[in-house]
Amino acid sequence: MTKRQTTRRTETKKSHRKPRAARASSETNDLAVEVLGRFREVFRAAKLHFAAVKKIAGISGAQLWALSEINAQPGLRVSDLTQKMSLHQSTVSNLVERLNASGLLRREREAGDNRVVRLQLTSAGKKVVARAPKPAHGVLPDALENLDRRSLRKLSTNCSLLSHLIEKTPGRSISRCARI
Repeated sequence: MTKRQTTRRTETKKSHRKPRAARASSETNDLAVEVLGRFREVFRAAKLHFAAVKKIAGISGAQLWALSEINAQPGLRVSDLTQKMSLHQSTVSNLVERLNASGLLRREREAGDNRVVRLQLTSAGKKVVARAPKPAHGVLPDALENLDRRSLRKLSTNCSLLSHLIEKTPGRSISRCARI
């Protein structure tokens, strides 16, 4: 075989391959689609769990989580519950208001300081927690609690990066999406 034939043969093989940059881009797109699928699996599992909670316990997943936190630590303040659930103060206040109106918890003012309100479950609230599907705080928080510290740090870093990229998307922001 002549040098010319060898060169032509090599060029023919190379022409059938995608350029390295195109292959990398294609692999990145494939991986992005795979990760998107994983996100959908996670959110579908959470949604199915919350549907089961609603059907069995008659309350939302967030309401059950709040009740279970108060059940585990009677006398929590709304600010403590806000921190445990990683939600905004006004969201937790509204949640507590609905649970109070439903007769599942009661608010008790502290004797020494009337500004401090402690949360207690009623007997009806305790019954709801007892019959509700587990984990009471949801499958996503439960799964996160079962990850090792290194994995959680890596996940936190990557979620922060993802949030930052979403914030940079023209016309979109995480805070705006949360209101939709």
